[in-house]
Amino acid sequence: MASERDPPERDRTGRDLTGRDGAEPDGAGRDTTEPSNDAAWRAATAAAWRERFGAPEALAAELRSRPLARLAGLDMHLGPVAGRSLVHWMGSNGVKSVALALAGARVTVVDLSPGNADYARELALAARVPLEYVVADVLRLPAELAGRRFELALAELGIVHYFADLAPFVAVIARHLAPGGRFVLRDFHPVATKLLSFRGSTAKVRKVRVTGDYFATELVEEDAPFSKFLPAAAAAPRVKLRRWTLGEIVTAFAAGGLRVRSLSEEPNRSSEVFDRGIPKTFTLVLEV
Repeated sequence: MASERDPPERDRTGRDLTGRDGAEPDGAGRDTTEPSNDAAWRAATAAAWRERFGAPEALAAELRSRPLARLAGLDMHLGPVAGRSLVHWMGSNGVKSVALALAGARVTVVDLSPGNADYARELALAARVPLEYVVADVLRLPAELAGRRFELALAELGIVHYFADLAPFVAVIARHLAPGGRFVLRDFHPVATKLLSFRGSTAKVRKVRVTGDYFATELVEEDAPFSKFLPAAAAAPRVKLRRWTLGEIVTAFAAGGLRVRSLSEEPNRSSEVFDRGIPKTFTLVLEV
């Protein structure tokens, strides 16, 4: 069955770092939310995606011709998607969501940013596929998603570091998976984000150094990831992140009642020259 109904959504506990957070029932959530993160992701991200990908019509034509190319192997982890319900948590600009819709999935995206939603909806329209896009905090889901369950779920590239506590996010994932459902998480490998630093844009001058502390738990402040695609005169929005170790991530999902099917550590997918031998991403496949 594509989806089921269960009891209404309960109050969330804990807060993440982006304003993608929940509150305690009495409103006294943990004091870890950074207002700058919420503001950053509510900024004019649609303009950044137009700079990055071009007009939705051009990208839609590319996706229609080769939808699986944009999935970078995620389809192998998700398994067959045609005719199945799939939720893309924090699905951003909708590029992979539209690719999955073109592959036959019935896709729902949940993301905080109206700008992301604008670009994704235009892209889906140009690609001539249905796409349900819900603009919402993943830990404060609207009534329209209460009780809905999905056969497949996806979150990818720049997800877990926005949560100061992973447990509330894991609970949402588990609650909205149908019996036998599968969740695929692909994210940046902590070795590359916590431990190493990279300098140089050509193989000849590329330098990799150990400059970080893999076990550090403090927040780090950076430019929002989409800011590199904003006009040069635009001020880069800043976000604060909590970078987790791989052990912490796997443990959090296992503790939330999800069964680990596989964990893959992956090299640099964008180049066979840069950073050879260094894990750059990982893909965690979980089931209920």
